[in-house]
Amino acid sequence: MSASRQTAPMPVAEFLAWNAPDGSDRWELMEGTPRAMAPSSPRHGAIAAQIARLLGNHLVASQLECRVVVEPGVQPRVRADINVRIPDLGVTCTTIRSDDRLLREPVVLIEILSPSNAADTWANVWAYTTIPSVHEVLVVRVAEERAELLTRQSDGTWPENPVQLAPGDDVVLASIGFTAPLGVLYP
Repeated sequence: MSASRQTAPMPVAEFLAWNAPDGSDRWELMEGTPRAMAPSSPRHGAIAAQIARLLGNHLVASQLECRVVVEPGVQPRVRADINVRIPDLGVTCTTIRSDDRLLREPVVLIEILSPSNAADTWANVWAYTTIPSVHEVLVVRVAEERAELLTRQSDGTWPENPVQLAPGDDVVLASIGFTAPLGVLYP
C-alpha cells in the first residue's frame, strides 16, 4: 500500500501491521496518512542521546520505576483511531510488555525542535496534550540553547503558552522529580 494512493484514512491497527514501502520504521500516522520521518541530524541525535542519558541516570538514582524510551509511538486521545505520533523521547512509569507496539501511559514527552520541522513538531506537541497520562511536554531547540515547557496544571488543563526556558534556567519535570540546568541538555 502506498501512502500517496490511499483514499480512506488508515486506522491505527492497519498502520501498526503495515509494511512501509521503504522497509523502515521511521513513519508516523497523521490523520490517517502515513508520513515518513527524515533521519535526525547529528546535533539533533546528540541532544536526544544526552537527554535520554540524563533522564535515565536520574530515574535509576531516584529508584523510580520509570524508564526512558527513544522514539516511542504514542497515541493521542483525540482522533486516536487514525493517529500515531513519534516524539523523540518518552518517559513512562508503566511496565513495558514485550508485545507493546505503542508506549502506554507516558508521563513526559520530549521533542527536539529543528527549524525545518517546527510546524510538524508543534502539531505533535498539541496532540500530546490530549493524552491523559502526560504531565509535561518539553520542546528543546537544536539551533540555540532554548526550550519550551508545557506542564499540565493541577486542574488537568494546559497553559495557553509554554514556559520559555533560556540559558541559566532550570528544566523542571515535576512528574519524575527531575531538575537540571538547561545547558546540560546540550552535549
